[in-house]
Formats: sequence, C-alpha cells, structure tokens
Amino acid sequence: MVSRAARLYIGLVVAVAAVLVAAVAEREMLLEHHGTRFNDFNPALALVTLQVLFLVCDSGRTPVTSRQTTWSPSSSATLAAAVLLGPVPAALVGATALLSIQRHLRLAERLFNGAMYALCGLAAGGAYLACKVQPGLPDPKHFGHILLAFAAAAVAHVIVNHGLIWGVYRLNRASGMLRFGDMESSLGLLLASDLGYACLGLVIASLWREMSWFAAALVLVPLFVARWAMGQFAAQQRAYAATMNALCQAVETKDYYTRGHGDRVSRGAVMIARQIRMSTDRTDAIMLAGMLHDVGKLGVPTQVLQKTGPLTEDEFAAIQLHPMRGLEIVREIGFLFEALNGIMHHHERMDGRGYPMGLAGHEIPEFARVIAVADAFDSMTTTRSYREAKSIGFAVDELRKGAGTQFDPVIVEAFITAIDREGWQLPGPAVMPPDPATVTVKDHDDPTAPLHVIDP
Repeated sequence: MVSRAARLYIGLVVAVAAVLVAAVAEREMLLEHHGTRFNDFNPALALVTLQVLFLVCDSGRTPVTSRQTTWSPSSSATLAAAVLLGPVPAALVGATALLSIQRHLRLAERLFNGAMYALCGLAAGGAYLACKVQPGLPDPKHFGHILLAFAAAAVAHVIVNHGLIWGVYRLNRASGMLRFGDMESSLGLLLASDLGYACLGLVIASLWREMSWFAAALVLVPLFVARWAMGQFAAQQRAYAATMNALCQAVETKDYYTRGHGDRVSRGAVMIARQIRMSTDRTDAIMLAGMLHDVGKLGVPTQVLQKTGPLTEDEFAAIQLHPMRGLEIVREIGFLFEALNGIMHHHERMDGRGYPMGLAGHEIPEFARVIAVADAFDSMTTTRSYREAKSIGFAVDELRKGAGTQFDPVIVEAFITAIDREGWQLPGPAVMPPDPATVTVKDHDDPTAPLHVIDP
C-alpha cells in the first residue's frame, strides 16, 4: 500500500513536472527555433530514438547489491537528449518511464517515475543551457566548455533523481514501494553507476554527427556489458550473504534459545555504528561481525554448550577459546576485513578481565567494543531456560552499571541513544525444544551472570 502522504507527494511531483515542462516549452518556443538550431540533424528522429533507448535501458535495470537494489542506465538517454535537443525534449524522454515494460509496476510508481525522470531531464537541460551552451551537435572546437556544461547537467540530474526518491521513501517507509535503506547502504555504487551512464550520454551526443540514430544503438553494447558485470557482482554479494546465513544457522542449531541472536546483535551493532557516524563501509563490515561473532562456537563441543550445570575449568577454557576458533573459521573470507577484530575480541572487557587476550581500554578494537554492548543487551532481553527476558529498562541500567569496567562508556551511551530514537523489537518467547537435556542454564554474554559461569 502507498501511504496517503506518499500519494499526495506523488501527485505534487506529477503536477509540478507538468507545469514546469509546459512553462519551459512555451518560453523556449522550440518549434520556431528548429530551423536555426537543428540544421545538421533531424530532431524528431533523435527524440524518438532516445525515447526508445530510454525504454530499453529502463527494462534492464542493473542489480547493484545483494539486497537486490536496482538502478536504471536510462539516464544516458535523458542526458543525451539534454545535449542534443534541450530541456523539454529531455523531459519528454524521461517521461517515457510512464510506458515502462517492467512488470508489477503500480500506477503510482509509473506516475512517479515518469514525473521524476521528466524533472531530471528538465533540470539537466536547464543546467546545460545555464552554462551558455546551446543544444545541438557538440562542436569539437569547444569541447572543453561542452564537457563542463555536461558535468553540470549530470550533477543536476543526479540531485533531482536522488532527492525525489528520498522524499517518497521518507513518506512511504512501511510499504516497501521503494527500498531506500538498501540505496543508502550502496550509495557509492549508485553514484558511480550514475556517473558512468552520464558519460555514455555524452558519447551518444558526440557520435550523433557521424552515426545518427546508430550512435544510440552502439552504446547499448557497453550498457549491457556493464549490466552483466554488475549483475555478477551482485550475485557474488548474494553468495557471501548466503555463506554468512549458513554459518549463523549452524551456530544456532547448537542452542535453541539463541536463535536469531546473531541477527539481533548485528542490528544493534549497526545502530551503534550509525550513531557514532561510522562510514558506510565500516557499518557494513560491523553488520557482518555481529552476525558471525559467535561462529567459533562451532568448534566448541555441543555437550559443553548445552551443559545443564556449572562448567569445569577445562570446559570454561574451551568456551574461552571460541573467539579464536571463530577467527580461524572465517579469517580466509577476504571481504570480512575489520569484522575479524570484532569476532576475535568481543569478550574483552574494559578492565582487562575479559578473554581471550585480556586486552583493556582502547587496546580493544572498536568493532569488538561495539559488539560487546549489542551482545550483552540482546542476551539480557532474550528469554532463556533459566530465566525470563529482562526488560529493556533493566538491560539499559545494567549496561550503564558496566560502563567503564565491562563496556566502553561512549558505546553504551551511543546504543542507548539509538534505542531511544529507533526503538528495539524484542524477540518472541522461545518454544521449548523436544529434548530438555539440551537446555542451557547460564549465559556468558549476560553481565548479570557470574564471570566463571558461562553458556552460549
């Protein structure tokens, strides 16, 4: 469902697009200038060709992330129209999105896409004109000036495009109509693809003098090669995600009561990362570290993890080795990078009484300090066999009590602030597994538990 606010926003965007295109068309009086502006080529043929190119590109949206965020290379057609024909024809090329052959597009999406791309074309064409360059076949003698004007047009196109999408996302978060959260996590890739497709628009315009409409057809080759390459990258990311999920599921089969723990710790770590303004790359890395922080428990005997009484010294030593075993398991997965520090050191304590290395204070890597807080919070707010889940308020108080001794105070306050702003979804009660002998009794992630009594 599209929210009411989003419907009003879409209606406003459509109305603004229609009014602006009509106003600019009237002001420019394009028909009166065709004879002086477009002596060297047929503008009608160029307009139709670029509209067809837009539709072809829009039908082959490029996957750019494992989350299936997609992006269209159709901006190359819109920007080529801005250079060859001017603002209004560029807007008409963008408005072709109304006729997109993509399946499952709702009417609201078609209207929004058509209006958005029309405004993008209008803005690009306007920026090009503002640089004192008239539409038409690019003149090689003035190519430096044309290149600067085209750069301005491309920037205008990107700003309008991303700005309008951001607006509809903010008003329609719950519907899933547009998943801007995925776009935020892959913004660098999206901007890089925008830039590449923009350059192809200038290539089309430059080749038009010699090749006419075939220039657009020729550019389809690198467009679809780029689409294939990015599709391969997205497939690789999906394979990485599948590997992560398989490892998490393997860990959780060892203890029924910790199912979903990795996902929740990952979510908490990302909340902290955003609060302390980690870069996007580091935020993605800490998400993986949170998912895999307990992967080393695959190397701990199941009977130790599921023991129903106090642990012996040898069993405790085996548990203490799980961060190192986790590092051994995933250290060859090259894309984890800094996440390995979080996996290795998330049981270190600020007072130096943690394990496996006994690091203290800022000797502990930042990733590990972040995961330690999210890990302990989820442990306290999750129902276990030996106790009911604690309240969020109780868990927050315990984190504050442990700040400076067990946890980094800055990270604790960042997490509490993030929870106040975003909230926290508590897991539902666990269903008792068939065999009661597999139930655990204590949790080493719980700061309220004695240091010598542990459990996954």
